[in-house]
Amino acid sequence: MRSVTSLLLCLLATSGPLSEAAPAAAPDEHATVAAARFSSILPPTSAGDPVELAAFRLDRRPVTNAEYLAFVTAQPKWRRDRVAALFADASYLSHWEEPLKLGAGAEAQQPVTNVSWFAAKAYCEARGERLPTWYEWEYVAAAGERELDSRSDPAWRQEILDWYAQPSGSRLPAVGRSPANAHGVFDMHGLVWEWVLDYNALLVSNDSRDQGGADRAQFCAEGALSAADRENYAVLMRIAFLSSLEARYTVRNLGFRCAADEP
Repeated sequence: MRSVTSLLLCLLATSGPLSEAAPAAAPDEHATVAAARFSSILPPTSAGDPVELAAFRLDRRPVTNAEYLAFVTAQPKWRRDRVAALFADASYLSHWEEPLKLGAGAEAQQPVTNVSWFAAKAYCEARGERLPTWYEWEYVAAAGERELDSRSDPAWRQEILDWYAQPSGSRLPAVGRSPANAHGVFDMHGLVWEWVLDYNALLVSNDSRDQGGADRAQFCAEGALSAADRENYAVLMRIAFLSSLEARYTVRNLGFRCAADEP
């Protein structure tokens, strides 16, 4: 059964958009990230070679309830009362009062959550964009307020772990309340978990004592990935969470933002 699901996800991931149009983001809502070479926690080869990233654009903030409401209004097939069960589970947008009404449980400027990977991907494609890859997300998320790479800073890591320790039922604040990082991007940590385009290629060993051993990715990826930094538990926790999901799953503290190739 898993192999059939894997094939379906791969085909859908590389196929055309599942929706047609959505309002484009304003230019100042994107941060331009320069081309970079960095050491990922999931190196692209068993030799641990650095990752080469081309320049790209990334939303400064996660997509909000208000923005997603405009999308489902324009694309009714993504309303919670009309979406196909193949593309979203029963909790899809369940915190909204009605299919086209946010209500008291979903403020306009809060990040939209309870959205599946299929739905997030369709939203970004409707804007002429895409979800960020893991490497793009990881690179931007490694930045602190002043440094492009704060991963070796114990205080930075602890701040993220402190967020992980908070109860997941806490009311979400509005996007953009935390300080921007060195890329000019908000809320990479401390607000919600986020979908990435290739979330299903992030499989690592289930045994934390065996991070040097390789697990073959069971969806689209052919190569084996292993965690290069066993001490960076904040990132490992995110990988473990994302790799446990299926594309139709929705979670009340899982949102997304969009990216695009830089011309």
